Amino acid sequence: MEQKIHQGRNVKRFREMLGIKQEALAFDLGNDWNQKKISMLEQKDVIEDTILNLISNSLKIPVEAFQNFDEEQAVNIISNTFGEHAFSNSFNYGTININPIEKLVSLHEEKIALYERMLKEKDEMMVRLEKLITK
Repeated sequence: MEQKIHQGRNVKRFREMLGIKQEALAFDLGNDWNQKKISMLEQKDVIEDTILNLISNSLKIPVEAFQNFDEEQAVNIISNTFGEHAFSNSFNYGTININPIEKLVSLHEEKIALYERMLKEKDEMMVRLEKLITK
């Protein structure tokens, strides 16, 4: 089965998670950009590497996040991890396998780290925008 990753939708997701408007991203990317161009870009299945690199530098998010994030795959992983039979294989002749719990803790720690980084990036973006406004 072919993997369908929509890079434009991923750009939009990460931009929105950072609380950055299309206009602000366009401004950060330079004179060739405007809100409408960002909107059109976010509708594209595949985005050119050079443009992904620009967006990556602006949002401080790795290019691979835009290229590889697949919401359907993420949902499947979550539902498989936390489905009703997730712990049925945890008991093996009296020994407890805590891998699902370790996986959950690890995912939670990664999510917290991502949110902390995103908040820091948002704060930095706000400082940049405030400097631009005061100029």
